Amino acid sequence: SHLSAVSIPCRIPLKKGRSMREVMRENRVPEGFLKGLKGDPGRKYLLSNAVAYEPLTNYLNSFYFGEISIGTPPQNFLVLFDTGSSNLWVPSTYCQTPACENHAMFNCSLSSTFSDIGVTYTLRYGFGDLSVVLGSDTMTIQNIVVKNQEFGLSLDEPSNPFYYLDFDGILGMAYPGVGISGYNTLIQNMMQQSQLTEPIFSFYYSRNPTYNYGGEVILGGVDSQLYTGEVLWTPVVQEFYWKIATGWCSQGCHGIVDTGTFLLTIPGQFMSAFLQQLGYVVDCSSVPSMPTLYFAISGAQLSLPPSVYVLNNDGVCSVGVESTYVSSTNGQPLWILGNVFLRQYYSIFDIANNRVGFALSA
Repeated sequence: SHLSAVSIPCRIPLKKGRSMREVMRENRVPEGFLKGLKGDPGRKYLLSNAVAYEPLTNYLNSFYFGEISIGTPPQNFLVLFDTGSSNLWVPSTYCQTPACENHAMFNCSLSSTFSDIGVTYTLRYGFGDLSVVLGSDTMTIQNIVVKNQEFGLSLDEPSNPFYYLDFDGILGMAYPGVGISGYNTLIQNMMQQSQLTEPIFSFYYSRNPTYNYGGEVILGGVDSQLYTGEVLWTPVVQEFYWKIATGWCSQGCHGIVDTGTFLLTIPGQFMSAFLQQLGYVVDCSSVPSMPTLYFAISGAQLSLPPSVYVLNNDGVCSVGVESTYVSSTNGQPLWILGNVFLRQYYSIFDIANNRVGFALSA
């Protein structure tokens, strides 16, 4: 039956998870193991026809996640709302690894609306691969109900890092081209089933997050009370990721607005100059006096304030950036605008007009 459009935007509160360092230390993981973990934050953007690439880079830091339900009756999961991927997956009872058993697992036999698709595929991460089998079921997010949503049920999850994550799965919100060919993304189904008040969604990250409230995702709308000033709009240069043009390089660079990456990632050739402008790593007492950097987007200057500094468990502040060596379609270096950057700005993803908006967070 036809589903009528929701009358008001759907608001999903976000929780701010513990950092991976905190979780692993609580589990008495040796410090040497933490120091040996190293991934490539650009690996997710190297696409191939055989593998679906998903985010899980910089996973030693915090993530922001919210709750969804799948099945009839509903089974609840905490998922990362991620603009850097397009697929939805959750742990399942098909999976017997410790990483799955440490999280909520979808049991398809308990849902009267589940349909088996049976197609298997692999999601590639910076620290290992995840295998899933495809199924279809009813999915609920607050006041939104989506029928026949395809999603992945995990078959195998490596313990590192999945065992230590505070969230269960990932909900991708990028363009369909990043997802598995032939299956609708959640955003596509929301629009086709008239479940979005408007073809738009937005993110707000609290500047003073707690576990109970880290921000909000608003599906189908924008809340002007969550930002101040005017919205700066910039067009999407490729309907794949939420990729925008920036003025951060002499010949122009592209940047991906990615809520699934915690840090700001910088092309390797610019890292030295970037750190020199920041004054390198400092102790926390000097953070308020550190210089503000400015980045050019659509002819305007967006600032990167001291939120770029990350307080670690040793009581010192480090720079929340990491280098990458990924080139964009124009051959220029690619920047990734993760949560360190997005905490400063309310971000708006306009599907109908293929543009991203930024306004200073309230």
